[in-house]
Amino acid sequence: MSLSLHRRLAVSVTVIAALAGGLAPAAAAAPAPAAPAPAPTPDMAGVVAALNNAMAKGAPGAMARYSGPDGVRSRAVGVRDKASGAAMDVRARFRIGSVSKTFSAVVLLQLAQEGRLELDQPVNRHLPGLLPDDRITVRHLLTHRSGLADYTDKMFHQTVPGFEAVRNRVFTYQELVDLSLAEPRTTEPGVAYKYSNTNFVVVGMLIEKLTGRPVADAYQRRIIKPLGLRDTSYVHPDTRIKGLHVRGHLHPDEAGAALVDSTEQTVSWAQSAGAFISTPADLNTFTGALMRGRLLSPAMLEAMTTVTPTDTTNTRFYGLGLRRYDLSCGTQVFGHTGTVQGYYTYAFSTRDGRRSLSALANTSNHGEANTALGATLESAFCGKPAKTAMRSTAPLTMQAERDLPERH
Repeated sequence: MSLSLHRRLAVSVTVIAALAGGLAPAAAAAPAPAAPAPAPTPDMAGVVAALNNAMAKGAPGAMARYSGPDGVRSRAVGVRDKASGAAMDVRARFRIGSVSKTFSAVVLLQLAQEGRLELDQPVNRHLPGLLPDDRITVRHLLTHRSGLADYTDKMFHQTVPGFEAVRNRVFTYQELVDLSLAEPRTTEPGVAYKYSNTNFVVVGMLIEKLTGRPVADAYQRRIIKPLGLRDTSYVHPDTRIKGLHVRGHLHPDEAGAALVDSTEQTVSWAQSAGAFISTPADLNTFTGALMRGRLLSPAMLEAMTTVTPTDTTNTRFYGLGLRRYDLSCGTQVFGHTGTVQGYYTYAFSTRDGRRSLSALANTSNHGEANTALGATLESAFCGKPAKTAMRSTAPLTMQAERDLPERH
């Protein structure tokens, strides 16, 4: 036998022995997982079209700010002050209305994380005798399933007279709850979703009871300061918006009547349900940080984003102080809408917190303007529709559920 043949046989015996001993030859490398599809490029032309449409529907001005992995894009149209003609400015502060509810929900959920309360405990365990039904839980408040009537329905039945009656008034929380309890309850606890500002007035009461401090302190210490929200504040009952700001313009109920400047007010009728002031940049920071888990534990954020439908379209949902909209391209966005006299607001982020949009129109009591502003979400998060194929579903008509009664 030649030396070379002997060596080849020796190598073969070694391989056979290794296989007999259970050693497998090196496997081929597993294919790398497919990279996630890139996010659509925001259609800023579509955003501008939505802003212009909001103006065409009665808003003096409108603006939007998108932030994502590829940077920030802002757009503004019209005026922020109808009287002076000052141009809309994306740096300006404004009243965010019910977007405040998400701030309040975050604080209460942080207190739950700390063991200060449980979501399924009766509210009356912490606020004895406040509510007429011990079955109403903390979770019912946060999901608008308490059945507590919304006192603002009666308060603003006549839009401008109702507003002028409370513009400079300072309410206690108890006074607002009493206004609700004077009305019939809307549902049994936990049975159905029914939006009510009363729920988040009680949330504010819980925060103050558990912390022993005004809600403003909790917002500042737990959210505003940690996130560096320099232009965000809870100013109740001060009537002013300090610094560069957008003036609010309220539509009267009478068609063709002049807009009412609604900028200065206490917002005491809303308090923890709607008295925040902010900017598009700060709102993007807030919703993005919330979705990335900077404010809540994974378990608590999962609870907050667990949603149920709010209507029959199966495109709008509510979690714990948080809305979810399912857009036509399949993207889900989380955040809140806001309506306060003179201002419509949208503030939403994707679930991973990487893309955010905030939009404002400086009017209210004019639902067509609100619907038009909501179209910014489709353009920002879904991008420009393909020219060669229709989207899988029709574009979502983004009419937000009302935070205040709408007359038009």
